[in-house]
Amino acid sequence: MAAWEQGLDELVRTRASALVGYAYLLCGDRREAEDLVQDALVKTFSRGRLGLEARNLEGYVRRAILTTYVDGFRRRRRWVAVRHLVGSDDVGASADAGVAARVDVAAALATLTPRERACVVLRFYEDLTVAGIAEALSLSEGAVKRYLSDGVRRMEGLLGPVTDPPEAGDAEAGTEVMDITLVTTRRTP
Repeated sequence: MAAWEQGLDELVRTRASALVGYAYLLCGDRREAEDLVQDALVKTFSRGRLGLEARNLEGYVRRAILTTYVDGFRRRRRWVAVRHLVGSDDVGASADAGVAARVDVAAALATLTPRERACVVLRFYEDLTVAGIAEALSLSEGAVKRYLSDGVRRMEGLLGPVTDPPEAGDAEAGTEVMDITLVTTRRTP
């Protein structure tokens, strides 16, 4: 078995659920997230790329997920119109406030444009700086700031105030802010 095949096998066995979770934050649909991960894996490993660094395979796949999501928006939008009318939501009722808050956040993310959503996810989930987001999406920093501003403003209209994550060096506090954001931003009717 080639080194890249071993890397692919290890990545899928250990990090598949994290990759699907990342894709879910971008697209908001579990099945579409699984498709995004599959497409990204195929794009990344289809040619048996011998030059891929084994220690950063997940980074390559995450980048492929992001570009596939942003570039494929029109294609996905077309297929939404022809989906079957009979279907059920995968979300079940729960008494847990954390689950309800996450559902509210997912619904608020669904109202954003693809670029706004990508910027918000990269800022608040991946904890990237504006410069890092600009580089990841091949945009100017000004465009990223505008997308973040518009996206956060729209989400605040639905959820209430959204807190900015702390600086990159404060990893423990970043987890607390994200948890607090997901739990406390839910508005009561």
